[in-house]
Amino acid sequence: MRILHTSDWHLGRTLEGRDRLDEQEAFITEICDIANQEKVDLVLIAGDVFDSSNPPARAEQLFYRGIYELSRGGRRGVIAIAGNHDNPERLRASDPLAEQLGITLLGLPKDQAAISKVGSGKVQRLAAGPGWLEVAIPGCEHNAVVIALPYPSEQRLKEILTEKLGEEELQKSYSERVGEIFRALRANYRRDTVNLCMSHLFIKGGKESESERPIQLGGSPVVDAEMLPWENCQYIALGHLHRPQRVGGQEFARYSGSPLSYSFSEAGQAKAVYLVDCLPGQKAQVEEISLTKGRPLVRWEAKEGLSQVIKWCEENRDKEAWIDLIIYTDEPLTNSEIKTLRDLRHNFINIRPVMKKELSDRFNPINRISLPIEKLFQEFYRKNYQAEPSAELTRLFMELLEVEEGGED
Repeated sequence: MRILHTSDWHLGRTLEGRDRLDEQEAFITEICDIANQEKVDLVLIAGDVFDSSNPPARAEQLFYRGIYELSRGGRRGVIAIAGNHDNPERLRASDPLAEQLGITLLGLPKDQAAISKVGSGKVQRLAAGPGWLEVAIPGCEHNAVVIALPYPSEQRLKEILTEKLGEEELQKSYSERVGEIFRALRANYRRDTVNLCMSHLFIKGGKESESERPIQLGGSPVVDAEMLPWENCQYIALGHLHRPQRVGGQEFARYSGSPLSYSFSEAGQAKAVYLVDCLPGQKAQVEEISLTKGRPLVRWEAKEGLSQVIKWCEENRDKEAWIDLIIYTDEPLTNSEIKTLRDLRHNFINIRPVMKKELSDRFNPINRISLPIEKLFQEFYRKNYQAEPSAELTRLFMELLEVEEGGED
């Protein structure tokens, strides 16, 4: 059985307000092309399909189109689970139609897929229970048993464990409780099936980036790697971390990472999906396939100032990239210089001036005491933003100050 592992599409996510749906459409097309070219039997999408619980309509359309094309009219299996950014109920909204195409959508840890009633020649779900299913793929000699644990928040864990476990188990650590679920679910593995696991978790020791924004306060709970269902499992497909990587140093347990770079902490980072060949009782063979769609994210550090940036732009350096610009300057950038940068027809997301010499070195406290409020505000703005405040901004500040002073009378 040949499996394609992907995750963390984050459809609808922007970059500092810049729309990226065209890039997201491009990587979905690329993933579909890879699945066709490599004759994939089963696609695992390990959570964070969307970037928010209320995604824009076009993001939902992209997802539906993507899983429809991946399913090949019901001849290829597709299993997608909810991550911490997804609304579990919304992800499953199209389930009655999806199951007719061999597509399984699971939103909550206790969700159970329906047994298939489709005809021969299509993907069939032969058995299922809360958190697991057995699928038969046309042309595959062996079936797959899949443990599927959508993002198990503390509240969702409590809901599923209350039904099965006593008070003592509920008092265990988050990591132990997740391990308890995996130990129970792996009882469904068989020697004659390809045994798989997919989940959306933060495994201890995983390499993070700034783009994994935790939804809950306090960050994402951490799970020890030994809690995963290693025994009798051919491959563990995880989502949540955006950098492709192995888990616990094991070849057959991986984060596929996000198909696009979603923050400049991922600048220069390669993006990929995993192609996995599995047979019952044998170690999986894993191949990393690089993704090429979407604008790269790059950082420019212009130590020679504005003239160096202009030179790079004239050379068409990183013309198609999203750029985080750090520019060194002797004086705060003027509005005219900022406009010049914006007019260079490069995709500057951030323009971050760095003063070669701090303004505080040139103004002592005695000088500042004699400055009027308007000048103090302008100096404050220059020091913190390395740019000149506009006349409109200065006027607005003075108006607000007058209102505040008037309220004290």
